[in-house]
Amino acid sequence: MDMDKNVAIDELAPLGGEEYYGREIWGNLQKFAQMLVDEGEIRGLIGPRERQRLWTRHIFNSTAVEEFISQGSTVGDIGSGAGFPGLVLAIIRPDVNVTLIDSMERRTQWLMDVIKELSLPNVSVKTGRAESFVGNFSADYVTARAVAALKKLLPWTMPLVKPGGSLIALKGIKAEQEIIEAQQQLSDYNADWVDIYQVTPFGCEESTRIVEVKKLM
Repeated sequence: MDMDKNVAIDELAPLGGEEYYGREIWGNLQKFAQMLVDEGEIRGLIGPRERQRLWTRHIFNSTAVEEFISQGSTVGDIGSGAGFPGLVLAIIRPDVNVTLIDSMERRTQWLMDVIKELSLPNVSVKTGRAESFVGNFSADYVTARAVAALKKLLPWTMPLVKPGGSLIALKGIKAEQEIIEAQQQLSDYNADWVDIYQVTPFGCEESTRIVEVKKLM
């Protein structure tokens, strides 16, 4: 049986969201969630089972990157897909300028539709593979979620990170192993250091892992 579309928004959203984020930001998060419920499955962005865990697994999980992004900085989000984490970051951090990058036009069209619907002035969209923008785009931070293992992710992302900036990647239980397997790439792409953090975002009971790779100045 298909889930009532209003359930994900009204009943599955954690209490206290408006108090935590403020009325405007919380309202935009709710609008974004509603758009995903209404159109996400039809447009091939989320599966039918993802509706029940839309807030915890996707929206609030994406907010875990927020504390690593400094005030007024620029962010490039690689493999933005349905908008995780880059679009969520743009909603909750209006001080940050976010560029969403995805290789599939149907996904970037979705992202542009959300940006228009929510009237977000701090977001832009690029269609193409990350490596195609090397030399034409760079940011203080590059974010990524569920894109690839670190060994593959570093060559795609680190050339877009400004010197002294960071790659901020949402990772799972294999984060430590991914770092071990990516030692050569960390050296090749001018990593200064790499660390793992445990973050429990608002609205989530479980923590998530953030891998930060700092680029040399």
